[in-house]
Amino acid sequence: MEFTYEALNKQGQPVTGKVTAENQSEATERLREAGVIVTKIEQVRTGTKKKKGKKVPLADMSMFSRQLAAMLDAGIPVTQALSTLAAQTTHQTLAGSVRTIAEEVEGGAALSDAFANQKPVFSDLYCSMVAAGEIGGMLDKTLLAMSNQLHKDKQLKDAVKSATSYPKMVGGMAVIICIVMIIFMVPTFKEMTATAEEINPVTQFIYNLSDSLRAHWYFYIVGLAVAIFVIRLIVKSPPVQNFWENHKMKFPLIGELLAKTILARFCRIFATLLAGGVTAIKALETAGPTSGSKLVANAVTDAIEQIENGRTIHESLDESGLFPPMLVSMIAIGEEAGTLPTMLDKVAEFYEEDVTSLSKNLGTTLEPLMMLLLGLVVGFLLIALYLPVFQAATATPA
Repeated sequence: MEFTYEALNKQGQPVTGKVTAENQSEATERLREAGVIVTKIEQVRTGTKKKKGKKVPLADMSMFSRQLAAMLDAGIPVTQALSTLAAQTTHQTLAGSVRTIAEEVEGGAALSDAFANQKPVFSDLYCSMVAAGEIGGMLDKTLLAMSNQLHKDKQLKDAVKSATSYPKMVGGMAVIICIVMIIFMVPTFKEMTATAEEINPVTQFIYNLSDSLRAHWYFYIVGLAVAIFVIRLIVKSPPVQNFWENHKMKFPLIGELLAKTILARFCRIFATLLAGGVTAIKALETAGPTSGSKLVANAVTDAIEQIENGRTIHESLDESGLFPPMLVSMIAIGEEAGTLPTMLDKVAEFYEEDVTSLSKNLGTTLEPLMMLLLGLVVGFLLIALYLPVFQAATATPA
């Protein structure tokens, strides 16, 4: 392995360079023998860029955190605990990262630095919690808190996903039914009305679409692929992203659900970091960007500047107008009583319960609407196809 280092020579002057060794401890020892004092040393990542592995599910991350916390609480050395979990973990991306962390720690690296080197498998929030637990000597407690946070985060995502899965399913069914009808049913109806003198424009359009789709289906597949690609580019473009970030919490039906999801995540992460021993400023620096809203992240950044100038947390957050009065009041009570993590946990639980209730109500509201939409689409096609048949049957012979 090759390592880059920053050090001080015998004259006290800063020097930099590279050294080759089996591990970080051996590299540090070689430099020490050479008469330099190492201030920073890092392994050089050689070769091709590391392939991005599959995203690790929150359930796996939560289980890993809980197991590692239990093993550390039982007195098992951290390197042994990590090696054991790496061998037991079924998710290959997580197992590979944990194995690498164990090797780096065994080589002399700090645990927090080893975790930080495995981003994005381990998020900024996770690394902050590990660093706080390592410094405070309560790594098992912070890992357990992290496990609970990941579990709550999964529940929130599942609630939002359940609210949107039914509309997606019904919409997909509507598209499939339309395609099947156009390809297989329309030709049959067209033969039945082959002798008709006049065909209404809507039915004629469906006939032409069916003929075109059956004869040139490959053009439609290519066109669909291009359309999806273009739509993704448009959706990811800065103007669209900025519009979505600025207005997503105001959209009808889903706005309130998204807003309370963001606030629940912010409160839960903020509380978890504070309970783990992270300072309020550092906790806010992590909780803001990981809340899921750039508006909240920017508001928290502005609040941090005000807090550093001597204002309280609740006053600084209230300034933005994004945080509800109830949340601001609970933070104020927590600050005065010295129980801010507990208060934030209570607010997070309140919002999480609201998210669960709203997701169920949203599903109940959307279900009849989507069924109505599906019925309208299929009914429109059937009426358009049967209309020439009815006209032919009721036509008066000349």
